[in-house]
Amino acid sequence: MTSAHAAPHADSLATAGSTPSAGAAVHQVSVLLYSDDITTRDAVRAAAGRRPARDVEITRWLECATAFAVTEALDAGGWDVVVLDGEAAKNGGLGLCRELKNEIYDCPPVLVLTGRPQDGWLAAWSLADDAVPHPLDPIKVAEAIAGLARTRVAAR
Repeated sequence: MTSAHAAPHADSLATAGSTPSAGAAVHQVSVLLYSDDITTRDAVRAAAGRRPARDVEITRWLECATAFAVTEALDAGGWDVVVLDGEAAKNGGLGLCRELKNEIYDCPPVLVLTGRPQDGWLAAWSLADDAVPHPLDPIKVAEAIAGLARTRVAAR
């Protein structure tokens, strides 16, 4: 099961206080989000917002509730950042991350959501690019997504 969300067009929401300076480039990115728990998906989307950083704008979200939907979406391409819930039932995001990193050529950067801060070693095992523990800190989630988005844009 998946749910796609398109962010409103930037021009329609821009205000004088929120626009970047004329010299700064805004990186428009798409984010694929996996969790079997809708409240976790909602928390990640709320934490990241439309603009997790001044230079990063999320233009598209795809929410997936199954691992199969994630692999299908990644096979189709077009994703800049992947967020996987390590606490998802049946197929946890940590094992899924390791599988994706080993099987998908040029896999997008992956943020895993771990069960607790001490699970950083599991995130390293999974080959994740970054990790944020539950309970989710909105600032850490936004910073992680923005950092991974910058990494992906720089690699293009």
